[in-house]
Amino acid sequence: MPTPFKLAIISDEIAEDFGRACEVARELGCEWIELRELWGKNLLHLEAAELAEARRVLAKYELRVAGIASPLFKVDWPGAPASAFSPPRDEFGAAFTFAQQPEVLERCLDLARRFAAPRVRCFDFWRLADAGPHRAAINAYLSQAVTAAAADEVDLVLENELACNTATAAEAAATLAAVPGLQMVWDPANAAMAGDDPFPAGYRRLPVNRIGHVHCKNCQPQADQRLAWSPLSQGVVDWAAQLRALHADGYRGMVSLETHWRGAAGAGKVSSAEAATRLCWRELEAAQPS
Repeated sequence: MPTPFKLAIISDEIAEDFGRACEVARELGCEWIELRELWGKNLLHLEAAELAEARRVLAKYELRVAGIASPLFKVDWPGAPASAFSPPRDEFGAAFTFAQQPEVLERCLDLARRFAAPRVRCFDFWRLADAGPHRAAINAYLSQAVTAAAADEVDLVLENELACNTATAAEAAATLAAVPGLQMVWDPANAAMAGDDPFPAGYRRLPVNRIGHVHCKNCQPQADQRLAWSPLSQGVVDWAAQLRALHADGYRGMVSLETHWRGAAGAGKVSSAEAATRLCWRELEAAQPS
């Protein structure tokens, strides 16, 4: 259906089998795919033959790459107290140290070149109880990465994330103000998970001209009032209103479905992840501003 945005799907939200993910994305009418895990491996760990196969699959289904959804800077900040969010195991198939981050950044930029991806997603380190004493150094580190990405004509986009130091809209606005050239992945549901009122209050704190990408998912309170992932149309984020506001404010970029919810029942070769993503894609289409 007509939309003012570029609509995408994170491929492994459909299936770990990249061929199946691309087949379904194209069937849904999607023209853009975001890359995170392919064939059960983090994109950063794919070997040359696997990268070549990924490009072949993309060409077969005439899909373009919306961005590299990397784990860049999703590590502990050195010299700080241990983060309560630092996981005991790797997430999304990626386990890197702080010392490896320059290598991770270069790998991300290489992947952006290979896949003609306009942006690389990053974070700003596992969340500290008090980031204040470290915030200036973190911002300086991010600034260096922005400069490196810009030299490759790639936008570095920081995602607001519950487990990292930029989680809420207010924190995102402060980080963007401190790091010129940095853009953000606005994820209202992530902000809600962090206790924020993401829309309209949170959104109105953001400099819209610094939003370089949008991640689209939702969450709703359970019986114990804790938030859990939900269908796009049933959560705390009013996506129809959020998309209308983005449109009114001149945003015309990427809106990428990151389903997370797995409540839809699959059948046959259709997994619950695929079934949930199919449903949420239909809801995303229905929420588009006219």
